[in-house]
Amino acid sequence: MPRTIAITNQKGGVGKTTTAVNLASTLTHAGFRVLLADMDPQGNASGGSGVEIKLLETSIYQVLLGTSGIREALCQTDHGFDVAPAQGDLVGAQVELGAFPDKEFRLRDALGEIDSNYDFILIDCAPFLNILTINALAAANEVLVPVQCEYFALEGLSSQMKTIELVREKLNPDLKIAGLLRTMYDVRNRLSSEVSAQLGEHFPNSLYRTVIPRNVRLAEAPSHGQPILEYDRKCSGSKAYVALAGELLRKLPRAMTEVHGGVR
Repeated sequence: MPRTIAITNQKGGVGKTTTAVNLASTLTHAGFRVLLADMDPQGNASGGSGVEIKLLETSIYQVLLGTSGIREALCQTDHGFDVAPAQGDLVGAQVELGAFPDKEFRLRDALGEIDSNYDFILIDCAPFLNILTINALAAANEVLVPVQCEYFALEGLSSQMKTIELVREKLNPDLKIAGLLRTMYDVRNRLSSEVSAQLGEHFPNSLYRTVIPRNVRLAEAPSHGQPILEYDRKCSGSKAYVALAGELLRKLPRAMTEVHGGVR
């Protein structure tokens, strides 16, 4: 069984998609088989991975509604990982899924058809709570929460934790928190330091040591359809995501890490 990680925060602009794409890339470079499932109607994870969204005939939308199998929707990227892509029509699924008695488990059941092909499945979620996000949390066994080091960060995080707990109680008792990831950290900004310290105080056992900095090259990479490791592997953003992948891998069983090795 793969580690299936939902990357989510109900607050927008905190680096969810950036984290999903670049974590998929760094884990692939470490030798793991990775699938990135895009559950955001904006399709930014798909586009940021080099998928030509406008040319797609099948996407995660058709998979969720049962008009296509997930194998038909998969796209192989030039970066070594696969993508289950999203388009704007995914917005309609928020209403259409209501007609299904298993509406919360459509993604889980679809991924179950192919999960033996992967070591990691990363799910990029939309920045709000709806049936698509619930599907992602019901399908995952872990949640990674990017948190921007800015004012109101803790307030939004409180809502996210309540959502995770509710899903754990009602839909997915095995769901656990993989960790909180500090993003867009500016060492020159006093507020970043203060928010970082508050996160460490409130969530000492859940906070990743890795901190993702504000980085121009990291912001540029999606427009080129490339993960940062390929766009500029020497920049600070690239080094940070390699470090994050290392933290994830250190939590794996030793046998698995010995088979695959480290980030190349």
